[in-house]
Amino acid sequence: MTGFLRRLRALTVKELRQISRDPSSIMIGLVLPIILILIFGYGLSLDVKNVPIAVVMEQSTPSVRDALAGLNGSAYFSPRYVASMREAEELLKKRDVDAILRTSSDFDSQFAKGNAEVQLILHGVDSTTATLIGQYTSALLSLGVQTRLDRTGLSANVPGNLGSAAVQSRMWFNEAADSTWYLVPGLIVIIMTLVGAFLTALIMAREWERGTLEALFVSPVGRAEILLSKIIPYFLLGMAGLLLCLAAARWLFAVPMRGSMTTFLLCSSLYLVVSLGMGLAISSVTRSQFLSCQIALVVSFLPAVILSGFLFDLRSVPLVARVVGNILPATYYMEILKTLFLAGNNAAILLRDCAALLGYAVLFMGVAIRFTRKNLD
Repeated sequence: MTGFLRRLRALTVKELRQISRDPSSIMIGLVLPIILILIFGYGLSLDVKNVPIAVVMEQSTPSVRDALAGLNGSAYFSPRYVASMREAEELLKKRDVDAILRTSSDFDSQFAKGNAEVQLILHGVDSTTATLIGQYTSALLSLGVQTRLDRTGLSANVPGNLGSAAVQSRMWFNEAADSTWYLVPGLIVIIMTLVGAFLTALIMAREWERGTLEALFVSPVGRAEILLSKIIPYFLLGMAGLLLCLAAARWLFAVPMRGSMTTFLLCSSLYLVVSLGMGLAISSVTRSQFLSCQIALVVSFLPAVILSGFLFDLRSVPLVARVVGNILPATYYMEILKTLFLAGNNAAILLRDCAALLGYAVLFMGVAIRFTRKNLD
């Protein structure tokens, strides 16, 4: 065994022993990922379900009941039938319901003429929820009217008829239309960013504050040995946390893995090196545990949540935010995971994003080496 490998092994064993004696590192690397993916996985959803909606039928006829039949038993709506529009308005004002669905007294005659209309009033304080309710309601009404047309033998192509345009839609890559499939891969990115940056953001700063780094300076170890001995143990700890997140995604949230598992592990390993390198660079520059934690939070976790495409499509945000988002390493890993989980192995996307992550890994490790070299000199 060469002197380099012998020194690297000794330093790595020292770091592993230090980790085993430091419960906070194990908490961040193993326990925190599980806590976060359970909290966000079960608590965060872009779907709207069990929406309270007031239904006003001025005349209860077979046509009206067929048109509104989709509300009953739907997981998206909790209909509340009321006798008058005034009662429905009071419920909407008190926010006991989020919408009012009203059919007129001449619905049957309008339906026969092909110009049937249903009034939908939405509580617009939360515009996103209101928009989703409107879309769900339109889809259910179209289905209900189509059912009625099939029963009566009327044409579905009567101009103006509610539900006259029959759209045959098919959703690729998320056929369940479940936002959990979209969110859980993004949660893994957020967790790996947080865990990787925080695990190493404290390393060099802690060594400086405890005075143990000076002992390394007078020993025959080199820069590469110091940095590698810091990264290897935390890389293994981070990969263990990643595997726990992967197990939760598969067995708790039933998110499919349509890409190659080998590709997933390789890409995740590359991003973990990027995240660890970022934390190590911050730690090497600041030499303060408190300051390192604050900077790691600002430059890694918060941008990854807001500007990486986790919750918002970057193509729909202002230009400045889109440019900043495309600078973040998390943005490229986000695209990789969502592609691997839901769409499969797309070589063009994977190669492009992995090349970007490789560049970030070189950049952060270069910064860490430079400041470590300056200190050693």
